[in-house]
Parts: sequence; C-alpha cells; structure tokens
Amino acid sequence: MPYDMNQLLEICLQQNASDIHISCGRPPSFRIHGSIKSLNGPPLTVDDCVSLMKQITSERGQQELAKDGSTDFAIGYQERARFRVSAFKQKGRISMVLRLIPSKLLSFDDIGLPHHIKDLVTRPRGLILVTGPTGSGKSTTLATMIDFINQEEAGHIITIEDPIEYYHPHKKCVVNQREVHVDVPSFHEGLRRALREDPDVILVGEMRDLETISAAITAAETGHLVFGTLHTTGAARTIDRIIDAFPTNQQEMVRTQMAGNLLAVISQALVPRASGKGRVAAFEIMIMTPAISNLIRENKTYRIDSTIQTSAKEGMILLDEFFFKLFQAGTITYDTMMEFCKDPGYLQRRVQEAGIAPPSGGKGA
Repeated sequence: MPYDMNQLLEICLQQNASDIHISCGRPPSFRIHGSIKSLNGPPLTVDDCVSLMKQITSERGQQELAKDGSTDFAIGYQERARFRVSAFKQKGRISMVLRLIPSKLLSFDDIGLPHHIKDLVTRPRGLILVTGPTGSGKSTTLATMIDFINQEEAGHIITIEDPIEYYHPHKKCVVNQREVHVDVPSFHEGLRRALREDPDVILVGEMRDLETISAAITAAETGHLVFGTLHTTGAARTIDRIIDAFPTNQQEMVRTQMAGNLLAVISQALVPRASGKGRVAAFEIMIMTPAISNLIRENKTYRIDSTIQTSAKEGMILLDEFFFKLFQAGTITYDTMMEFCKDPGYLQRRVQEAGIAPPSGGKGA
C-alpha cells in the first residue's frame, strides 16, 4: 500500500493542515488555509481506505461503522497531536476525515474573543451558547473559556463530549471529561448524571435533541454555569431553534426559561485571512439585557438583531459588523467579507459610509 496513516498524520503537522481527507479514487487530501490540496501520488483504492481505517479504529468503532455507517472518535499521534476522526461509508466504501485538534489551549487574545466575555464565564449560573457551522472553531472557543475558568476559579468542571477534543489538566478546578459512547451513553444521560456530581460548570458538547436541550436549560436554572453548542448562525436563529425544538404547548414556558437563564449567545465563523495564511474568527455576540429578555419572552426574536446593533456599549456586535471591522483592519478582503456575510446590502452601505472604495470587480461592487 502506498500510504501509511502515521505518514499522513506527519504530513498534516508539517504542512500545518487542519484536516485530512481519505476517499476512494483520490490521493489523500489535506485542508490547508481553508483549501483542499491532494498529495501527488496514486489514488486510494477501496482496500487502501479500509486498511487506513483499521490502523486507527478500535474494534468497537469498526463494529459501529459496519452497523450504523459511521463512527466518530479521537486519536493521539505520538505525544505531539490529537485528531478527531469521522469514519463513514459512502457508495458502500470507506471514507475518513481527520480534524487536527490544536494541542495548545489558546487564550482570548489568540482567538480574538473580546475580553468582556471573561465577565460572563465567571458568573455562578446561566446558559452560554457557542454556535456556528461545522468547522467554525466552536470547540476551540469553548476550550478557551473552560481553560480560563480552570485558571481563575476554584470549582468542579464536567464536560460531556463526543469525542473529547482538548484535554484539560486540573488547575484551580477539578476537571472531569466524559466521552459519549465511552464513559456515558448519551449527552442527555451525561447531563442528568452530572447534576448529582457536584458540578459548578457543565459543558455539553452538542445540544442535538430535545432531551439534551431541556436538560441543559434545567441545569442552568438550578444554579450551574452551562456551556452548549448548536449548529446555528446568529443569536436570533439560535433562540428560535431552541424554542422550536419543543412542542407548541411548551414553547411559552421555554421562552420564559430562556429569558431568565440565557447569559449570552456567541455565534462565529472562520474565514480566510487576506494574507492567504490561515483563517481568522469573526464573532456575533449577544449578551442578555432586560431589553433582549423581553423580546424573547414576548416572542419578538426578529427584533434581536436591531437590538444587538444598537447595544455596542453593552459589548454586543453583529457578525456582519465584526466582518466589517476585520475588513477595515485589512485582516480579510472585501470579497471574503461579502461571501460570508448575512446581509451584503448592509455591508455595502457601511463601506460607502466609511468612504472606502470597494475593489473593481469585487463581489457586490
């Protein structure tokens, strides 16, 4: 076989790639600075893909792959790196994607997260949601916030993850990390059990079903600081997504719970830098205020964006405004800003108001 898994993991580290893609009919490919690039070599055969999968997948994982068509887990490479692995079937063949998990826990400055978020993560209770599409850096943001608590507070942190990505050593806190399917059968069960384990902080890796969402809200309501993630974009959509997960006859109660227990929604995206080297995070930040609490309670989430827009003094910012600041600073290009934004018309007006001439031929120009 022309490829060995250790060799591919080594190339990933040397090339500073974020992901490895293994798929039949194409050489191993790597995501480098946001773009997919393949090795110069023979395409992978069906047997190659099976062999590479077996090199890193446990017996339990192989059985799950055969039965359910996919399996997710994490692996270590020497002492140098960890990877989150998704092995799955497509057209009856085996494919894999391996995401490099940065070994270094990053600071607020490293990821560009505004410092006033530190005040939120040291609150004794409430719900903080970190949202965004797959690959937008949610896990890294959560790891940064958990590490900050671990350094500053003396308490008990429980994480429920699938799989465990960043390892958190005990610092000022006792940290217990539970992996779904290894240490606990599901997110919901992990959350239910966590409430009996004297936690101060609970991280729920994914709020993917009604039971888990409900348990997370209850945990925040009963005096814990709860972090959760959803694959939504924007604060208003996130709140709608949670409320819509419940039956109609429960939605008013959930609105009241959210209005009273939500601390913040941090929605994020990772976009290419203008330099072509790496990516930068952009954030939308909604912090709970009496005005936003009322909008949630009164089912007027469609007005949340305009409230965020006029609440910069409270530390809030819309994603598009964050994109504009990155563009103004020269961190991202005009085309990147227009490609990833929610409202191109708004940003065109911002560019005109600031007296910046968009590049000729640029998107939206």
